Amino acid sequence: MSDRTRASIPANSTSAPTAQSSAPHSGRQPVLELRNVTKRFGPLTVLDGIDLSVAQGEVVVLVGPSGCGKSTLLRCTVGLEQIDGGEVLLDGEVVSGQERTQQDRSRMGMVFQSYDLFPNMSVIDNVTLAPTIVRGLSQKNAREKAKALLARVGLADRADARPSTLSGGQQQRVAICRALAMEPEVLLLDEVTAALDPEMVHEVLQVVLELADDGLTMLIVTHEMSFAQAIADRVVMLDAGHIVEEGGPEFFTNPKTERSKAFLRTFEFHRSGRDS
Repeated sequence: MSDRTRASIPANSTSAPTAQSSAPHSGRQPVLELRNVTKRFGPLTVLDGIDLSVAQGEVVVLVGPSGCGKSTLLRCTVGLEQIDGGEVLLDGEVVSGQERTQQDRSRMGMVFQSYDLFPNMSVIDNVTLAPTIVRGLSQKNAREKAKALLARVGLADRADARPSTLSGGQQQRVAICRALAMEPEVLLLDEVTAALDPEMVHEVLQVVLELADDGLTMLIVTHEMSFAQAIADRVVMLDAGHIVEEGGPEFFTNPKTERSKAFLRTFEFHRSGRDS
């Protein structure tokens, strides 16, 4: 379990919940480490010597302006993009570079902005596909696990449905189940609510909050600041491929750097000519 109890997110709320006190994670062994990770696209350096670690059961949230390298960092971590320098370690073992195996990839799960479900397959078949092919689970065991996961996110009655019959929020919950079915050591989430309306945003993020309270290790990219404040054990602010600030949930109320202060001000709105 996590060292702190996370607040739930009120539906349709725009205000951030009050963060609970967080025990330091510095004494724990890191599950995931990025050491001096660099990524370039042609002449553009997108990640410039990133050092980052995530401890067992810790939830680290990456924030920053669009184009700062957050999504690229996740893609490099899971192996969807090859890094140009540095290394990625999982449980102290290097899992980056040309030697990364399919087994290494399966130890980390990723949920994307788009759901990427197979439209010609049922919900439960989408969830069982990777465990049976990659991990060698029997259909019976894989379906039992899939049914339990779907029940956990409130979709037990949609197991045999096609993705096209589900709402966006339901499809994203299926995508989360698909990642969890592989029993990853770390779950990476990349703007999982970007394509959803406010009510669907709430239902998806509440599922992620429950996973955090169950002690799942996660690295999350989000622009939902109230959610970030509710779930984060640690916040990492990126800008132009660099980490500019790192801290606990107090980042949202007491940022240390001018860049972080400027970023957080973009979520404040004031209408001139009003007294209140």
